[in-house]
Amino acid sequence: MSDDASHPPKTAPSGAPWRNFYGRRKGKGLRPSQEAYLEEDLAALSPGPVSWEANPERRPLDLASRFGDREIWLEIGFGGGEHMVHQAATYPEIGLIGAEPYINGVAMLLGKIRAAGVENLAVHPGDARDLFDVLAPGSVAKAFLLYPDPWPKKRHHRRRFVTPEHLEPLARVLRPGAEFRIATDIPDYVRQALEEVPRAGFDWLAEGPEDWRRPWGDWISTRYEQKALREGRTPHYLTFRRR
Repeated sequence: MSDDASHPPKTAPSGAPWRNFYGRRKGKGLRPSQEAYLEEDLAALSPGPVSWEANPERRPLDLASRFGDREIWLEIGFGGGEHMVHQAATYPEIGLIGAEPYINGVAMLLGKIRAAGVENLAVHPGDARDLFDVLAPGSVAKAFLLYPDPWPKKRHHRRRFVTPEHLEPLARVLRPGAEFRIATDIPDYVRQALEEVPRAGFDWLAEGPEDWRRPWGDWISTRYEQKALREGRTPHYLTFRRR
């Protein structure tokens, strides 16, 4: 008997591939208003059936039914949602999908969506890898990874987003020429990104130091960046293009 037959790939009860998840899904208690946002607004903002239970065949999402012929952008781990709402308001002609497993961050985003009145958004309150499964190849025109969990201990570096497990499916759903932006204040995360992202099929668009020291023209500083600046860390802004 072959090794593959004797040790089949581990799967979850739903049939999904087993994917280790590291990090928090929920923090301290939500405020009543945030509970209301989740109850009243979240379902209507779904991009479609993402979970393995709802979409066991992993059919590609019908994004045209939600966004029409809009260009699709993706934010991976949107934190409190400041940047996502800012981009949606700045570019009403695009459709923006956000993936965030931390439900407190999702609730914060929903409050900001209500306040801003933006409508060109969809929200997946879960792992971005599940979303990658059901996005059609080449369907995304721009992606953002902003202040991702740094996992600073060396033994945890494999948990970072900038690993093949995440970058390869991201590259699949990005169209050729798509822009991929990374912001981080962790020098070793910069190192790993500059090693791994090009291997996944991207070119780093930098010609001089200002290209990674200066934020993008449509940038809005997030609460994570403000914390980094208060604590004396230097932001880095990396721009890649899908080959």
